[in-house]
Parts: sequence; C-alpha cells; structure tokens
Amino acid sequence: MRDNGLGLAFGAGFLLTLLGQALAGHAEFNGQLLDEGLAPVGLGGYVTSSDFAVDVTENWQSEYLQFFLFVFVTVWLVQRGSPESKAPHKAGTESDEEQMVGAYAAEDSPRWARARGWRRSVYARSLGLVMGAVFLLSWLAQSITGAAAHNERQLRELQAPDSWGAYLLLPDFWDRTLQNWQSELLAVASMAVLSVYLRQRGSPESKPVGAAHTSTGVEG
Repeated sequence: MRDNGLGLAFGAGFLLTLLGQALAGHAEFNGQLLDEGLAPVGLGGYVTSSDFAVDVTENWQSEYLQFFLFVFVTVWLVQRGSPESKAPHKAGTESDEEQMVGAYAAEDSPRWARARGWRRSVYARSLGLVMGAVFLLSWLAQSITGAAAHNERQLRELQAPDSWGAYLLLPDFWDRTLQNWQSELLAVASMAVLSVYLRQRGSPESKPVGAAHTSTGVEG
C-alpha cells in the first residue's frame, strides 16, 4: 500500500466524491421534479439516468483533455524555470539514446522500447494516445447523454425533442463543454508559471526550495 499510496488515495477520493455527487445531484434532481409536479425517482434510477451521466462525463472529458494537451505540447513547448517543463535545449522528441530505446534500451526497459518499427512508434506515444482516446470517448458520451437529458426536459415541457446532431449545435452543449475547458487550461497555465517562483518542499511538482527561479525541469 505504501508503494501505491498515491494511486490508492486519489482512487478512494474519486469514489467518495462520485458518491457525494450522486447524493447531491439526486436531491437536486428530485427537487426539480417536485417543482414540476412530477414523482421523484430513487437513487438507483438517478445514477443510471442521462442527467447524472452527462454531469460525470463532462468533467471527465475536460480532465483528460488537460492531460492529453499537456503530454503532447510539453514535447515541444517549454517554460523557463518551471519543473513542469523540460530544459529549453531538450525541446523535441529527443534522441534514441536519451529516450533509452532500440540499441540504447536497458535490461529492464519495456519490451516495446527495444522493438523496431510501428511497435516502438506506438509505445513511444502511448500515454498521449490513450489520454486523447479517453478524452474523445468521454466527450462523445457527454454529447449522447447530454442530448438525452436535453430531450427529457423538452418532453416534460411538451416540446419536440432534438436530434443528436441538432443538440451539438445548441448553446447547452457548448456551455457545458467550454466552461470546463477554460478552467482546465487556466489550471495548467497557473501550475506551469507559479512553480517558477513558488515552492512546495518535498513535492516532485516543485523545484527544491533553494533552486534558482531560472532552473528548468528540476524536481524536488
């Protein structure tokens, strides 16, 4: 447990906050139903509804967008003085020797790091590809569940439902999407810039307390 404490702690925190979101969302959803003169639903019915699903997936897609962009853009873009950035002279994909692939792989290197051709190319980009795939799938799920939730509200108000394609053009979809994107991009930019000048002793996300502001790619 000690060796996996970071993943376990954040995994447990995720489950607890998801449960809290389900309970709070259920209460709010039933309040809306009662205001409209409709019967409330049980917790099980709510957590399997499109209303709950769209709230969950819209947050997931924005988080994975953040990681997908950060993984890829930090290959080429740097922030001098930030531990979140590579040193300026290392911008780019780096040499095989620096990346320990092919003939430069160590005995304990992953098998695909020693492979040739498409396997090495895929593995060398696997983190960003998976983050990007999860982002796209979450965004697709958000659009589908968002359309379903939107059409449920339309029917309760005795209005015609919209197709999935029509929903993608509505302000509701883009309001849900962009309000999350802007917050994620702001958070990444803040972390990259503030870590140039501020410190957190003992954290790998921070430079050593005594490191110069211009030190780049140095972790504490």
